[in-house]
Amino acid sequence: MLGGTAVHFSLAASFFTEVRPVGPVGDDFGEAELDLLRERGVLVDDVERVAGGNSFFWRGRYEYDLNVAHTEDTQLGVFGEFEPKLSQPSKDADVLFLANIQPDLQRQVRAQCGEPRFCALDSMNLWIDTAKDSLWAAIAEVDCVIVNDAEIRQLTGESNLARAARAVMERGPRAVVAKQGEYGAALFTDEGFFALPGFPLEDVRDPTGAGDSFAGGFLGYLDGHEGELDEACLRRAMGYGTVMASFNVEEFGTERVARLTREEVDERFEQLHEMTQFEPLPVR
Repeated sequence: MLGGTAVHFSLAASFFTEVRPVGPVGDDFGEAELDLLRERGVLVDDVERVAGGNSFFWRGRYEYDLNVAHTEDTQLGVFGEFEPKLSQPSKDADVLFLANIQPDLQRQVRAQCGEPRFCALDSMNLWIDTAKDSLWAAIAEVDCVIVNDAEIRQLTGESNLARAARAVMERGPRAVVAKQGEYGAALFTDEGFFALPGFPLEDVRDPTGAGDSFAGGFLGYLDGHEGELDEACLRRAMGYGTVMASFNVEEFGTERVARLTREEVDERFEQLHEMTQFEPLPVR
C-alpha cells in the first residue's frame, strides 16, 4: 500500500502550497503512485527512480487502542543508498522539512538550501540512540523540531515535557512541537505554550502516517501564509496539522486524503476551533 513520509507529508501540504518531495523509489513505485501525487499538484521532479530496486517498505501492527505500533518488517530498499539530490527550485524553497532520516543526511540537505524563512526537522528514537551528537548538530540548524513527546524526553533526559522542550530550544530552534498521538500536539516557543487535542473520531482505521500528515498540514499552512510566521500563525498551523492528521487516520494508507477536498479541510478546521474555544467568566 502506498505510504511513507514523503507521500503523506506531500499530500497534506499540497492543500496549502506547492510541494517538492525529494527521495528515491524503486520499480515498484509506478506511474499510478506518481499520478496520485501529480493530481494534487505535487511536483515530483526530485523523486529519483532507481532502476532494478525496491522502494522502502514497512509492515507493522497496532495494539487495540492504536497508540502503540509494533514493527514486523522493515526493508530499506533503494533508501539504503540514498544521497539527497535537490533541484534548484527545491534548494530555493521558502519552507523546508527535513524528514526522519539519518541526521548527517538531514544536514547535507540543509547545507544545499539557501535561507528558508522556516525550517523544521523530524527524527526518531533510533537516531537518538545511535547518532545523538549528529542529531543535536542538525537540530541547531533548524527553526522547529517536530517529534513525539517520548522522543523529546529521551533526547534531553528530562522527564518533564516542558523542561525537555526548553532544553531543545536552548540548542537553537525557536519552536518545538510535541506530537502526542490521539491526545493531540503541544507547541512550545519562547512566547509561551499552546496545545490542541486530537480531533475526536468515532471511526479510526489506520494511524500510519498521521504524524507526517500533521507535519504536512503544519508546514504547508506556514508556507502558504504570506505574512509573518509569528505565534498566532504557528497556532493556526497547529490546527491545520491536527485536521490533516485526523483525515489521514479515517481510512487505510492514502485512501481518505486522496479524495479529500479543501472545503472539507476548512470545515473541520472550523469544527476544531469551535470545540477548543471557551469564554472566561468571572468567579463569584
